[in-house]
Amino acid sequence: MERHFDEELQELNTRLLHMSTLVEKAIRNAVMSLSERNGDLAEETIRADDAIDLLEVQIDELCVRLLALYQPVATDLRFITSAMEINKDLERIGDQAVNIAERTQEVIKLPIIKPLIDIPRLAELSQLMVKDSINSLVTRDEELAIDVCKRDDEVDNINEQIFRELLTYMIEDTKVITRAVELILVGRHLERIADHATNIAECVIFLLKGEWVKHHYGPMKE
Repeated sequence: MERHFDEELQELNTRLLHMSTLVEKAIRNAVMSLSERNGDLAEETIRADDAIDLLEVQIDELCVRLLALYQPVATDLRFITSAMEINKDLERIGDQAVNIAERTQEVIKLPIIKPLIDIPRLAELSQLMVKDSINSLVTRDEELAIDVCKRDDEVDNINEQIFRELLTYMIEDTKVITRAVELILVGRHLERIADHATNIAECVIFLLKGEWVKHHYGPMKE
């Protein structure tokens, strides 16, 4: 029985890593479709979400099976409950990538307002937070998980900067309102991706420490 339990735990870990790979690819393709104004890549990103949704269901079913069949305790229980939360956040990151791709489909129909500078930077930071949050799970690295949580404020600040700049464009020229709103929404979706990465990192901290630390980690003090 114990051997089967260990094998299924490893299967759960493998499926989570596979899902994270799909999600990271979705973010990358969504942002690339925007920066390259590539409608085909945007459509590919949207279609790829079905695989992420299916994997979410499979992981949930596996977690419920492990809980019901083996009644795990201590670290194993924390891993399974953390996996359920991480699974949910990964699926929602995939949804945000779809949202960006859908915004891209609208943006590329219209002329560019300005060269994209801050949005790619925001995308890079958000993508790295997702990658590092998953790496912290794989390596059981508490310090890396804490570092991911601390980066969320930087993402929020850049997103606010994007909003203020685009708002200025809209005030100065009402003809760009539609395009500016679409880019504001892209910034918001990227900010939400960072939020979900933070949630994953908090789950890793819970897994390692046995206590929830939501909202406890702010900017580093000098």
